[in-house]
Amino acid sequence: MQKRMFAKSILALAVLGCSLGLQAKDKSITVVTSFPKDLTAIYKAAFEKKFPGTKVEILNKSTSSGVKYLQEIKGKNTADIFWASAPDAFEVLKGDQLLQRYVSKATGISPRVGAYPTSDPQGYYTGFAASGYGIMWNTRYIEAKKLPVAKEWSDLKDPIYYGHVGISSPSRSGTTHLTIETVLQGLGWERGWAEWKEISGNLKTVTERSFGVPDGVNSGQFGYGIVIDFFGLSSKASGFPVDFVYPQVTAVVPANVGIVANAPNAKLAQQFVDYLLSAEGQELLLDPKIRRLPVRGDTYAKAPAGYPNPLTDPTIGSAVKFDLQVSKSRYNVVSALFDVMITYRLDELRAAVRAIQLADQALVKNPNAEAQKLVAEARRLVFHVPVTAEMASKKEFNSIFTAKRKKASDKAQGRQAEIEQQWDKTIKENYTKAKELADKAKSML
Repeated sequence: MQKRMFAKSILALAVLGCSLGLQAKDKSITVVTSFPKDLTAIYKAAFEKKFPGTKVEILNKSTSSGVKYLQEIKGKNTADIFWASAPDAFEVLKGDQLLQRYVSKATGISPRVGAYPTSDPQGYYTGFAASGYGIMWNTRYIEAKKLPVAKEWSDLKDPIYYGHVGISSPSRSGTTHLTIETVLQGLGWERGWAEWKEISGNLKTVTERSFGVPDGVNSGQFGYGIVIDFFGLSSKASGFPVDFVYPQVTAVVPANVGIVANAPNAKLAQQFVDYLLSAEGQELLLDPKIRRLPVRGDTYAKAPAGYPNPLTDPTIGSAVKFDLQVSKSRYNVVSALFDVMITYRLDELRAAVRAIQLADQALVKNPNAEAQKLVAEARRLVFHVPVTAEMASKKEFNSIFTAKRKKASDKAQGRQAEIEQQWDKTIKENYTKAKELADKAKSML
């Protein structure tokens, strides 16, 4: 009898243990996100407080790394939510069938951010905030260095900014990818890459993560940073001596959240999405540590004076109607090109651009037709892009460039390695020749 009762007790404890285990699992979600801890910690604490017993596990990865992570674990998925800024990354996941449909029950959400739909029309991801892209600067730094305020991308090409600018790489940062792509779409493929190369000639560094850019500006490691708006706005609100501006050629697009296909706890994931879009969740975006742009119009009534409002201000991001499908079609190629032409050849690029800058300055004082021709040829060599826009958007070509590129030691394999080696050979030769031509032009003056 006692043995029987003991066995029943053991069985009951086992059942209870399983029940508690399932209950714990049912109240826990894993969120893959590129957002900084200042943002995720605030939302995690608020959500867990509003829904006692729930647990939000944050898995922080860059946008591109997060996409690759979900692609790698799709056979045995353990993630519930993907939460990031760049909509083109969500399109990649949607195309790979790694997101599931969910239309939130939240009301009061603006249907559009400027000319851009707030959420995916098919319901695979939802915009919870708006994001713009621009320039932040350290006010004390530029005063000490006697630098003018740069308000447009073209301003950052000026020789006066040589060594004073920071950016991340699109292969390391989804928001940087969107910034690069925005200028490519706004100016066109050839002109856009020329713009980025000339700006990059003035770079102090290419940071390992997007967070490194505002950190560098905040600390005065460099004066200017190319960032998503909330980096500049939150730093300013937190008391750093910085400011931020939206250039004319920029885009304002939704920052998004999506539920991962085969999410272990899809119901709680839906609850998390609903919370982000609720009045309470949207108001958290105004926190000085976050400073993002809500998609609920009524939230702006609680914003501080002068807070940007893309829902009512048509001047923010109006110059570029961002084409998500174009960005998606060449997503991998753009990242690979930036790394080959800029990230891993930064020293050579800076040397070539600097030589051109000095030759230009000498030409102003002493015009010379022959020297001018040499400088023009130097520019052509620097601005050369080894791939056309048409080729970059071909599905079979874009699909070649899938290697993770967090640092220079991360090597590509197979066909990607072959193509990148060909690009690199041409790029290095061009930069070297361009410097020689510019130096020769200057010596003639």
